[in-house]
Amino acid sequence: MIYFDNAATTKARDEVLDTFVKVSKEYIGNANSIHKLGFESRKLMNASVKQVASLLKVKEDEVIFTSSSSESNNLAIKGVLDAYPNRKRIILTTILEHPSITNSLNSLKDVEVINLKLDDTYHIDINDLKEKLKLDPILVSIHHVNSELGIIQDIDTIGKIIKENSKAIFHVDGTQSLTKIDVDLTNVDLFSASAHKFNGLKGIAILIKKEKINLSPIINGGESQTVYRAGTPALPIIASFAKALRLALEDQPKAYLKVKEINNYLRYELSKLDKVTINSKLDSSPYILNFSIKGIKPETMIHKLESYDVYLSTKTACSSKEDYSKSIYELTKDKEISRTSLRLSLSKDNTLEEAKEFIKILKDNL
Repeated sequence: MIYFDNAATTKARDEVLDTFVKVSKEYIGNANSIHKLGFESRKLMNASVKQVASLLKVKEDEVIFTSSSSESNNLAIKGVLDAYPNRKRIILTTILEHPSITNSLNSLKDVEVINLKLDDTYHIDINDLKEKLKLDPILVSIHHVNSELGIIQDIDTIGKIIKENSKAIFHVDGTQSLTKIDVDLTNVDLFSASAHKFNGLKGIAILIKKEKINLSPIINGGESQTVYRAGTPALPIIASFAKALRLALEDQPKAYLKVKEINNYLRYELSKLDKVTINSKLDSSPYILNFSIKGIKPETMIHKLESYDVYLSTKTACSSKEDYSKSIYELTKDKEISRTSLRLSLSKDNTLEEAKEFIKILKDNL
C-alpha cells in the first residue's frame, strides 16, 4: 500500500496505542473522583498536561484537551465572542481556512467576517493586515499551514503586528504544522492541533489558551480537566496525546528532511508531465503537494489509483462536496485547475521508493 493522504489522518504509532491500552486497563478511575483510583488518574492526567505544556513551552493551565481540531477552532472563535460581549464583533480571517473555521464563522449572527488580502505568493498582505486592524477586530483567526496547498503563514510576524497595532486576539489553526515545522507560540493567543495528524489517536486534540485570554465554554457541565470544557476527562487518549506529541517532536528534524526529499522528487517528476499543473508553491510545507491533471476528474484518478492500492485525496477531507476547490479557484481564478486538483500529503512513514512507484503508476494511467 502507498498511503499519501496523511493530511487527512496518519497511522497511529504502536507506542501510542500501547499507552492507550495500558492506561485504559490500569487507570480505571474517573480523574474527578475523590477516591484513590480517581486520585491516581488525576495524577497521570496532570503529568500528561505538564508534558504537553513543557513540549510547547506554555503554562500547564493554558492546555485544554478537546475531541478534535474542529472543536478547538469552534471553542476559540465562539468562546472569545461570548467572553468579550462588549467588543466589536469583527473577525479577520482568510479565504484559505479549513471548513471548521469558515463554517464556524458562517454560523455566527451579527458578526462581520473580513478576509485579509493575500499577496502573489498566497501569504497574508502585511500592509492590509495593519489597515484592517484599525477596525478594532475582536479576533484574527488564520491557519499556520494550509491543509490543501501547504501554504505557510508567518505566525510570529503576524502575531507581533497584531499586538503592536491592536487589542485583537490571535488564533492560529496549527493542525497541519505542529510536529512538522517549527511552532513558536510566543505571539499566539490561541492555538489548535489534533493528535491524529502526527501519528496519534483520533478523538483527542488541544486548544492552547494563553493565561490572559478569557474564554467561555461551548460545552457546559460538571468538573473536568479545565473549566473551559465539561465532560469526563478521556485519560487514555489524553496520555496517548502526550506520548504522540513527544515522539513526533523528537522525530521532527529527521522526518522533515526525509519528507522534503520525497516532495522534491515528486515535484520534479510531476513538473515533467504535460497535463499536470503544480499548485503548491516552492515555499509550501513539504508535507503537502497539490497538483491538477487537466482533463481528468479527480474522482476518476482517485479510484484508478485505488485499484493499485495507492491512496491520496482530492482536497481537504472535511471540505464541502462541491466539484471544485474554492481555495484554489480563489487563488488561480481557473475553474479547470480548481476542479481537477489532487493532494499528496506525506509523513515520516513514506519512502522515496513509494514516490517512484506512484509516479510510474500515475504515468501509466494518464
